[in-house]
Amino acid sequence: MVLEVIHVTDSHDDDPRARWEQEAATATERDADFVTMSDVPVEVVYGDAPYPGQYPYTRGIYPTMYRSRLWTMRMFAGFGTAEDTNARFTELLRHGGTGLSTAFDMPTLMGRDSDHEWSEGEVGRAGVAIDTLADMRDLFAGIDLGGVSTSMTINGPANIIMGMYIACAEENGVLRQRLGGTIQNDVLKEYQAQKEYIFPPRPSMRLVTDLLRFTTAEMPRWHPISISGYHIREAGSTAAQELAFTLANGFAYVEAAMAVGLPVDDFAPRLSFFFNSHSDFFEEIGKFRAARRIWARWMKERYGATDERSMKCRFHTQTAGVSLTAQQPEINIARVALQALAGVLGGTQSLHTDAYDEALALPTEEAARIALRTQQIVAHETGVASVADPLGGSPYVEWMTDEMERRAEAIFDHLLELGDGSILEGTYAAIDNGYHVSSIADSAYRFQQAVNSGRRVVVGVNRFTDGDTRDDANLLRIDPAVEDYQRKRLAQVKQQRNDEMVRRALDDLVAAAAEPTTNTVPATINAAKAMATEGEIVAALEGVFGTYVEPAVF
Repeated sequence: MVLEVIHVTDSHDDDPRARWEQEAATATERDADFVTMSDVPVEVVYGDAPYPGQYPYTRGIYPTMYRSRLWTMRMFAGFGTAEDTNARFTELLRHGGTGLSTAFDMPTLMGRDSDHEWSEGEVGRAGVAIDTLADMRDLFAGIDLGGVSTSMTINGPANIIMGMYIACAEENGVLRQRLGGTIQNDVLKEYQAQKEYIFPPRPSMRLVTDLLRFTTAEMPRWHPISISGYHIREAGSTAAQELAFTLANGFAYVEAAMAVGLPVDDFAPRLSFFFNSHSDFFEEIGKFRAARRIWARWMKERYGATDERSMKCRFHTQTAGVSLTAQQPEINIARVALQALAGVLGGTQSLHTDAYDEALALPTEEAARIALRTQQIVAHETGVASVADPLGGSPYVEWMTDEMERRAEAIFDHLLELGDGSILEGTYAAIDNGYHVSSIADSAYRFQQAVNSGRRVVVGVNRFTDGDTRDDANLLRIDPAVEDYQRKRLAQVKQQRNDEMVRRALDDLVAAAAEPTTNTVPATINAAKAMATEGEIVAALEGVFGTYVEPAVF
């Protein structure tokens, strides 16, 4: 039995139709009683629209998309001590996870040690506590850092955590050239949405470009910036604002890197993005398709990229944490499944699915496993992986893609006007005048008004509110003893290290930071190896760069 499909292709070859005919022929008599359409490679072609894998990549950045390789199932995890999170990492890998993604606690994200007065009550609560290289060793104990892709979600102190990670890998015989993964290192969105900043914007951008220069020269498999719209959306933005602010930040990093002498095609292929997949199914798919098209066009036409890899918008997706409800939390499983499906139909390269209990606490092991199984069902039972951009050509999806692009371009025009033709300078100006903050706040307010009035239905919250079966006894709770343990461990590390080595390493870092053309990353790695704490390294840099105080915005 041969299944016929008209006007289809899904191939890496120059002659996609011939390749499809070859693959279709192999379907003859294959499982004759159990052949479905998804057993045949299918890609519907509409008129003169480019194929997936062709500029401007609206339909996907690869010709065969998930037929060649599924997206990376990268589950976000982090809580308590490094040993606690290591156990969760090991469990996720054992259950079929294909990449690691690290959540850090609030003190680590803010560059403060666990024994700092600001850290009281927060150590290990919303992520893993990392103070020194010793913690990094425990975090990845028994995990082959040369064989697994690792993502680390941290921004203000990104270079410090990266220095510890490199030092940890090299202690285990893994050269930095072999390390593959991503560090978020997207500091611009901290001033706009998430608020985990340390230094003022311009010196923070210096640290971003230092890491970009370092990884371009020495770490060919590493993605040094993951430009994040996720936190912009979680703060309350619309889908169009998430799209525009995120891509504009990406353009700002491109301009900053080019300003320090990096040719665009040397670094741009390893820039990546991180988007939210929210509940409006078709809006999210249109957003993802528009992101690829906009990025490709700007990189080629404005920044002069000639390498196709520089024009391809690669992105990770996470389902919308802000959409999860504490009421009837088990129905969050359905929300997450639909949001994950939107991410896949939109062409994501990796995916994290939220656990159903995250509106109440950090996910339990059972909830994390269900979240991973949700991805596996989408991948292996739905058939959606058999075709690139299956919704392409739908009038509504195509209109939504165009509309997302139109709204984003209007925001770009505003930033260009603020920056006298420069997105980078316009972004600095918009941070100074509160443009991003006020825009997001207005959108969040309008959304909540719609929920409060009932115009926007949230199941279990303002409609269908019966049947809440919460069992708080099964929630994951962080033992207060974690904080005591972490502080004692930090004290032990300080007692056993060579304080003179720490002092010299920090002095070298200060000297590097004070010289604008010197890359600070090598000195940061050396400070990590000397067992300087994250807080000590931050304090040294604050002495050069100062700290950021956000202006009041009304």
